[in-house]
Amino acid sequence: MKEILPGVHHWVARHPNTRMESSSHWVPESGAVIDPLMPDEGIEAFGHSPPDRVLLSNRHHLRHAARFAEAHACTIHCSELGLHEFEGESFHVHGFRFGEEVAPGIEALGVGAICPDETALLISDPGAIVIADGLTHYGDELAFMPDGLLGDDPEAVKAGLRSAYTALLERDFDNLLFAHGQPVIGGGKKMLADFCA
Repeated sequence: MKEILPGVHHWVARHPNTRMESSSHWVPESGAVIDPLMPDEGIEAFGHSPPDRVLLSNRHHLRHAARFAEAHACTIHCSELGLHEFEGESFHVHGFRFGEEVAPGIEALGVGAICPDETALLISDPGAIVIADGLTHYGDELAFMPDGLLGDDPEAVKAGLRSAYTALLERDFDNLLFAHGQPVIGGGKKMLADFCA
């Protein structure tokens, strides 16, 4: 786990289902852990300042949220458009609406396109946006997920994502964080603008 921006921590772990390396984030001042996989340091890494909530950038990012909820009595939060995913589970997931402050200093912004509950999480200070499944950043450039993961009409999904991300450019941020890929620290808004152009 590494502090990549003031008050924002990042780590990479292997997803238990896909076996792919994926990213998680922790914002102590907001009491929020985002799309959490268990870090190498284990749950003990949060003992001195445990999170009080888990934020999911879409319904598919439950990952190890239930373990965090059990260990730290965290609440789990997802867009209300994705709550059907958790029906019948032994844990409760709270729904939020786009435009709401879902933790102190973190706002949920609607993306959709790839799935109705696809959410961008804007961390106001230090100005970072967490991107769920709409884009990846494993090399030097942003990329969409492979076409096979974008449904029956990948080109329409890509157009919808570009439109949603273009709208995000009106917000105040310069850093991009990803559920799938390495963070972009500084210059993130320009990179996203160039990708959407």
